[in-house]
Amino acid sequence: MTQINSTSSTIIANFQISLHSGSQVFELSVNSEFPSTGITAILGESGSGKTTLLRCIAGLEKSAKGLLKVGETTWLDDKHCVPTYEREIGYVFQDARLFEHLNVQGNLQFAIKRSHEKVQKAFYAEVINALDIGHLMQHKPDQLSGGEKQRVAIARALLVKPKMLIMDEPLASLDNARKQDVLPYLAALQNMFHLPVLYVSHSTDEVCRLADHVIVLHQGKVVAQGGINDVFASTQLPHIYKQETSTIIKAKIIEKDERWHLVKAEFDGNTLWLQDHNQAIGKAVRLRIIASDVSLSLQDEKESTILNRLEGRIGGIEIDKKSATALVTVDLMNSEVVAQVTRKSIDDLFLMVGMKIWAQIKSVAILA
Repeated sequence: MTQINSTSSTIIANFQISLHSGSQVFELSVNSEFPSTGITAILGESGSGKTTLLRCIAGLEKSAKGLLKVGETTWLDDKHCVPTYEREIGYVFQDARLFEHLNVQGNLQFAIKRSHEKVQKAFYAEVINALDIGHLMQHKPDQLSGGEKQRVAIARALLVKPKMLIMDEPLASLDNARKQDVLPYLAALQNMFHLPVLYVSHSTDEVCRLADHVIVLHQGKVVAQGGINDVFASTQLPHIYKQETSTIIKAKIIEKDERWHLVKAEFDGNTLWLQDHNQAIGKAVRLRIIASDVSLSLQDEKESTILNRLEGRIGGIEIDKKSATALVTVDLMNSEVVAQVTRKSIDDLFLMVGMKIWAQIKSVAILA
């Protein structure tokens, strides 16, 4: 497997920047450290500063002050600023920005000529195969679907042999069907090419499916950051995302029930039934269980329509005194799941840390 040689260690991004537009002033203040491997998602509502942060990292915001270190290499400090063209970044925008007068092959050759190092034939073939664009090489951009254009744009970004791939809402211009076409390619990128990916989005669904690490921005400030499950399974999420509180699970399909169109997934000694979407036995899957879809019971309710009932103990209760709800963490065998329930239910059932409990999860509520 050909690899792009990414940096090691971590990426440190400490920025201060003020942007003026007429009488309006937007201030971005970021103090983050995140892995230089895997996909780091930058999540936030429109106007939160996501694209500005990317532009700072890419060196496109000349007034940015602070520190940017990628592994052992410093791109910005109080003494110098490495120019954009020396930062070895591949950039994918919301729109593909392909050259309309060139076919797909011509667009890719343009990237190769500007590569940071020689592109071997084997690597070129691997990129084309990974993004399934070999049959499109003679097509002009106006002959491509939106999803095909974005796959070509991603291939072009990879062929400059970057040390970091930046993706600024690459699916924002696509309808849902085209998004579903492109998502599997994005999910496979990091494992295939082993380089850090910064992925901007305001879609929690995209983030939960793709990211390993998350930075949440709100009004120009970092309000939450950390591993995907640490962020989404806690009270760190700003109010706009409270209903997205979730448990993210890496599991493997171990059984199919063709009669009922269900599959069984195993994770850390626990199992869950979920809808069969043609997942093969042995396939690794990422599951998302939204906390509001988890109910709790003091006993195993066998006479119930809910197939998934996981026995555990209450590991923590986080009360939100500004709302009617609370988050209850249920410790399972080598894992945990988070439930969002009313504070009244906690009081009525006398729920306490350490108590035995059953987490009940509808199969139709599990997102794979």
